[in-house]
Amino acid sequence: MSRPPIPPFTAETAAQKARLAEDAWNSRDPARVALAYTEDSRWRNRAQFLQGRAEIEAFLTAKWERELDYRLIKEVWAFREARIAVRFAYEWRDESGNWFRAYGNENWEFDEHGLMRVRIASINDLPIREGERKYHWPQGRRPDDHPGLSELGL
Repeated sequence: MSRPPIPPFTAETAAQKARLAEDAWNSRDPARVALAYTEDSRWRNRAQFLQGRAEIEAFLTAKWERELDYRLIKEVWAFREARIAVRFAYEWRDESGNWFRAYGNENWEFDEHGLMRVRIASINDLPIREGERKYHWPQGRRPDDHPGLSELGL
């Protein structure tokens, strides 16, 4: 299975890869997202360690059951050969209606087919008031004309 764009990355293909990842995560479809990773992909997400698509899919299922109205923006920070570093921010609310913005960085490493074999994520949550939200598009893919992280001052 191949998931273009494939390494080595250019500025253009790294940005495409980040946007494809953002789009997939904004779908909130754990099975779809898991297909972007190798069968034995290794993750560190905060202080949780996962390995393999089945664990990734289970993790994402639980995540999106807990993180409601999830919306994410990713932006490439750096890239080289088969690696991409991104920064991201996402907004979500809990079942009590409390809103959060999570800020983070991810380091990605891809195999020769463009599948992610390593994902290392550091994430911090900030409680926000509903009026402080910046992501107001309908559930799903961020519209092309919606500002990115830099334009939003994040």
